Amino acid sequence: MAMSEYWNPKFEACSKEDLRRLQLTKLKCHVAWAMEKSPFHRRLYEGAGVSADDIKTLDDIGKLPFMDRAKWMKIQADEPPFGDLLTAPREQAIRYHLTSGTSGRQPLRVLDSPKDWQWISECWAYGFWGFGVRPHDTVFFAFSYGSFIGFWGAHYCCEKIGALVIPSGNMTTENRVRQIVEMEVTTVCATPTYAIRLAIEAEKQGLDLVGSAVNKLIVSGEPVVGATKKLLEEKWGAKCADTAGMTEIGTIMMFECSHQPGGAHLIEDHFIEEVLDPETGEPVGYGEIGERVVTSFGRGFIPLIRYRTSDLVKKVPHDTCGCGRNGDIYEGGILGRVDNMLLIRGTNVYPRAIEEIVREYGEIEEFQIHVWNTENLVDEITVRLEFNPSKKDGRSELMTTIAADLKRNHEGLRINVEEAPEGALPRFELKAKRLLDERKK
Repeated sequence: MAMSEYWNPKFEACSKEDLRRLQLTKLKCHVAWAMEKSPFHRRLYEGAGVSADDIKTLDDIGKLPFMDRAKWMKIQADEPPFGDLLTAPREQAIRYHLTSGTSGRQPLRVLDSPKDWQWISECWAYGFWGFGVRPHDTVFFAFSYGSFIGFWGAHYCCEKIGALVIPSGNMTTENRVRQIVEMEVTTVCATPTYAIRLAIEAEKQGLDLVGSAVNKLIVSGEPVVGATKKLLEEKWGAKCADTAGMTEIGTIMMFECSHQPGGAHLIEDHFIEEVLDPETGEPVGYGEIGERVVTSFGRGFIPLIRYRTSDLVKKVPHDTCGCGRNGDIYEGGILGRVDNMLLIRGTNVYPRAIEEIVREYGEIEEFQIHVWNTENLVDEITVRLEFNPSKKDGRSELMTTIAADLKRNHEGLRINVEEAPEGALPRFELKAKRLLDERKK
């Protein structure tokens, strides 16, 4: 009998009406659980005068107060290390993880129970199976197995699927690309930035990734723009899928299926994803950009209900894709951050938009966005470009072209472009930090 395209056909292919009924039941149960077991949530909901009994329809989720990183950080600081958010004693936990700290802020700390961890790997299985990972695959994880949650859940999902797993926690980039080719790996998992770095290293070693066994590249950890995805598929000769998760959630909440609809399906039997106006907190419609607010049903140790993520997304209907899944789609994945917009001389500049332009040119190996202000406090912005060493000629002309593209796409704003020496810009294995903002406050 042929294998199903869905990891969980009962819920991935059920009607929208059945899916909404399931979400409502889970929401009421999870709010009741949080109020009973978590002192933080009990205090939060009692202060707002709401309870699980007030949830009659899914629209009633708007009665619940928001949770955000600032509140989480405060309770961690007031009662270190975890605050009073937990629903069970820490002795019942089997896993400890924390955020990567790429923003320079104090990391958030999370604990998981055995049941939580089964759910975490289950959500990853939706995504990996949906993109075509099967028991016959060999899956290579190009990330360090540290306290950042990263691809941990994906590792265990592959074992659940029955695929052969190759971890590479202590390997150099050079050794990783050699093993990918030698072990006839079919699926590689990495951040988009590090996947580019692996491809560049393979070129330096004379290894043919396009002719290798790799046919699936699954990226996560940072938003992947269209130009970057196109570049990855060209360099690897493989299909590239986007996934996105959060340490606060513990797993992924969206994934790109093998139909590659230009976005990622939401795992709606395990999450409620609201898209709201960042200023008013009111819902926005299909096709409108807003802030995603997530409610997670699976992690019992730390309830996550109406958590403001600061991620910018645009939701489109599920039938935009022909795969038949009932999960709506975030077109283009995560589009950016509410708090990541740069205001340069009256013009809005998003780092994602700059990356979209720079990655159109395969000659660029790495880049950095440098923002500062002059003695008169006039904002300036420079994009530093590091070329692939094989690109010897025509660098000045290419920088002129990129500068023109940047100006044309930013309302005529002058964005400086300069060449960085070979190896001068930082390389990243986890989340990339390409924005250097040195403006005086």
